[in-house]
This record gives sequence, C-alpha cells and structure tokens, in this order.
Amino acid sequence: MTYSAPVADLALSLSAAGHDALRERFFPELDASTVAAVLDAAAVFVDEQVAPLNRSGDRQGARLTSDGVVLADGFAAAYQAFVAGGWNSLAAPEAHGGQGLTRGLASALSEMLAGANLSFSLCPMLTAGAIEALSLLGNERQKTLVLPKLVSGEWTGAMCLTEPQAGTDLAALTCRAEPDGPGGYRLTGQKIFITFGDHDATDNICHMVLARLPDAPAGVRGISLFLASKHLIGADGSLGERNSFSVVSLEHKLGIHGSPTCVMAYDGCAAELVGEPHKGLAAMFVMMNAARLQVGVQGVGVAEAARQLALGYARDRRQGATVLGSGDGPIFDHPDVRRNLMLITAKTRAARGICLMTAVLADLAEQAEGEEAAQAAARQMLLVPIAKAWSTDVGVEAASLGLQVHGGMGFIEETGAAQLYRDARITPIYEGTNGVQAIDLIGRKLRLDEGAAMRALIAEMAQADAPGLAEGLSALSAATEWALAHPGADALAGATAYLQLAGDVIGGWALAREAQLAGSEDCATLARFYNGQVLSGAAGLAAKVMQGAGDLTAWSGD
Repeated sequence: MTYSAPVADLALSLSAAGHDALRERFFPELDASTVAAVLDAAAVFVDEQVAPLNRSGDRQGARLTSDGVVLADGFAAAYQAFVAGGWNSLAAPEAHGGQGLTRGLASALSEMLAGANLSFSLCPMLTAGAIEALSLLGNERQKTLVLPKLVSGEWTGAMCLTEPQAGTDLAALTCRAEPDGPGGYRLTGQKIFITFGDHDATDNICHMVLARLPDAPAGVRGISLFLASKHLIGADGSLGERNSFSVVSLEHKLGIHGSPTCVMAYDGCAAELVGEPHKGLAAMFVMMNAARLQVGVQGVGVAEAARQLALGYARDRRQGATVLGSGDGPIFDHPDVRRNLMLITAKTRAARGICLMTAVLADLAEQAEGEEAAQAAARQMLLVPIAKAWSTDVGVEAASLGLQVHGGMGFIEETGAAQLYRDARITPIYEGTNGVQAIDLIGRKLRLDEGAAMRALIAEMAQADAPGLAEGLSALSAATEWALAHPGADALAGATAYLQLAGDVIGGWALAREAQLAGSEDCATLARFYNGQVLSGAAGLAAKVMQGAGDLTAWSGD
C-alpha cells in the first residue's frame, strides 16, 4: 500500500476555499511561499514516517500489558518525530506556545495524516480538542501548566464522554465527581470507546471527562467537565504519582487497529473542574465541534488514499478487451472502471473543498469583527455537520468503490483496499453518528435565525459561473423552504436526505470554484462529470426530504 500526500490538490483547494484572502488580511507573515513550504515539509514527514506504519499497525495493533497500552511498533517514535517537527502546534494559539497559523493549514496536515495512517491521526486530533477546550475555558493553572504541554505535544489529550448506558444520550451518564475538600474532585465511574486513552508515546495523558457533581440537576444540565491527568501535576508542572484510573480492556474492532480504543475505569481519581459547574455540555461541544470537522477531514484523507490505490491498480492491471484505449490496455480503459475512479476523485475533491471552506470560516469568525465575524460563524456552524457527515460518507463510498475497482484482489487483505474500507467505516459513527449530524443540521443549525445562513449560502452559490449547479440549487432551495415550514417529525424524517443534498450541492460549488481557479481541462471535466453523476439526483433527494414522516409513523416494524 502506498500513499503520497496530494500537495498540489490541497494547495488548490485551500485557495478556492478563501485561504489566500484570509491569510493576506489576518496572517500577513503567512505568505504564499510559506504555505507552500509548510505543505511540502508536511508531505515529506507524512510520506516517510507515518505512511509506512499503516499496514504494520493494522496487522500488529495496539496491545494491553501489565504496564499499560503499548502502541504498534514505530508509532511512538513517529509521534515523537511529529512533536519534534512542531506539527502538533501548527494552529495552536501563540500565547500558549503554538505557532498561530491557520486552521486551513492544520486541516491540510490532518488530511495528510489520515490518508497516510488513520489510526495514527486520531491521537493529535483528540489532543486538539483538549487544546480548544482549555484555551477557552481553562483556569490560570490549567492554561499555565497543562495547555503548553498539550500544544507542544509533550502530553496528549483524550475525550472521555461515552459510558456503556450513555452513548449519544449523555443525559444518562452516571460518572460521579465528589469534592475532595482542598478544591479538587474525585472521579468514579467507567467510560468506553476512549481513543488513545492510554499509550506509551508520551509521559502523560490528560483526560477530559464528563461527570456529575453531587448537587447536579438531572439530565444534560447536570453535566460538568473535568480534567484528570494520568500522572498528578505538581504546582511547578512536574509529574507526580500515577493517578487512580486504569485501562480495563481494549476493544476488538473492525478497523483502526493501530489506535487503542480503551475501556477506562476511574476509581476515585484526582481531577479538577474545567469551566463552570453543570456547564459541561457546552464545554463538550467546544471539543466536539473541533473534532467533528477533523473527522470530516479524516474521511477526505481515507478517500484520497483509496483513490490513489485504486488508480494505481487500474493503470497496471490488464483484464479483457478495453474500449477507451487501444483495446488491449489496462482496466483504467474500461468505462465503468474509469467512471468509478472519476466519481471517487470528484467526490474526494468536493469533500476536501467543504472541509477547508469550513476551516477558513472558523478562522474568519475568530479574526474578523462585527457582522462579518457573525456571518462567518453562522456559516461555519451550518457547515460543520455537513463537513463531518457528508465527507465521511464519501470516505466510505470511495473505499468501497476502490475495493470494487480491485475486483477480487480488493477483498484480499494484502492489497490494502480492504483495510481502507475497514478503517473508513468508523468515521460516520464517532463524534456523533451521521444521523445525529443530519438531525443537528435540519433540526437546529438550519433554523438559527430562521434559515438566514442557508438562504445566504444558496444565494451566493447561485452567483457562481457554474451552469450545472442550477438544478441542485433549485432542489436545495425547495427542500430548505419545506423543512423550515415543517418542524418536528416531518423534517427529521428527511434529515439524512437533506444533509446529503446540501453536501452534494455545496460540494459541486467547491468543484466549480476550483475549476475556475485552476483553469485546467481536467478540473473542468471533473466538475462537469460531478454535475451529471451527482447533482442530477438532486430533485430525487429533495423529494425524499419532503416525503414527511407519515410512512414512518404507520410502519409497525413487522
């Protein structure tokens, strides 16, 4: 299995997403040559040190020993090289030791990591969520002693939310936090599905744990967020004795074998409050929203890896008489094989465009002022569930189509196509299933300010010089107005179709912008192909949205 970071495609997509205008206004030290140098250096690191561990990490996996979790061979050393190269701190705040570069660049790096080795990429992704939370909500001690270590990557972070009885429904969580007297807390309970909850790549791991205080009200309004460190942190920042939480077991999973998914037990472990009591849900969403975008980026990374693998195989493999070439060429010259490859390529680029657009908007919302910042924030909020769900669906589809291009050889583990499919399948599930993202989009994000953000986006897309986009925009506009007029079960019944429709159309817009910017026939061809193969189904998706919940209500399940 080979992977080569798609530097040129990432650079084009960044520019089309508005990254050039953003950096010129708000990051003047980040000129075009610096962006190119960062992308090139990241590609060298990822291709040489991370990608070679993907196959071996899948085969060996992480393992639980008496001393804790041991990562697959090479993972810890690669992580240390990642930290030494400054990659963990790329977009973190300068005030806490970060480089203060753009989220767009950080997302480009995240895509490279995910494409090269999805299991490896999960560790820095979880740390980034902890950095976001402590940057916004941490107290002075946490910002002084903990945050710089997370930013540098010397320590890693883990999000500890889910419990056996409380997955999406966090109102059901029972992990307890008891005051210890001196101002700290003691946590007791169990968490499951904790990615990189323990490992041997760093000396310390900071768990961000949701738990309930003794006086907590029922439901999600009674959740608080706590920081529990693997080793106790002294007043001078030094590490002390081992805290009282441990790994009960590692999950046996379909894919991402190189990433340890831990069942954690907290046995009265020392912890400190992050933010205000009973405000943990809002704190969780600070971490979750950052993670959701990066999961979408992971979907793009896997899709790109599948594209490269399938394209390489199709250009080498000869099977049967072909019609698009000389008649005895590779399977690339079979129409259906080439159609699959074009669909993978077009959707991968569309998903990349959506994710980088969302990252640029996050920076714009933070850097701009007044109405401009508010509009950027509103559009970013609208796009996050689309970036997460649509892009991860694309990742699974691309991995599946890539396996299909390989034929029977794709079903054999040695080709690597099967691993990509197994690894990709988790991305539509974690950080909120894609069904939850669809509900969030149509039930909440769309309705903020009575649909103003989506209507503004549709109006802007309508100004694009992309004739093939018109049919999709008409369908999206009709579905949007119907959904706004039909709250409740009727809208929720069409939530997944609405998110797919929105992703299809916005992805087509992203491709059109890239084609216009690049001025190349290949980009224009892909945009036309996407319009014919994807946007031609927009009216059908709109019909699904507007079908309502009547049949769902009537069906008994028999």
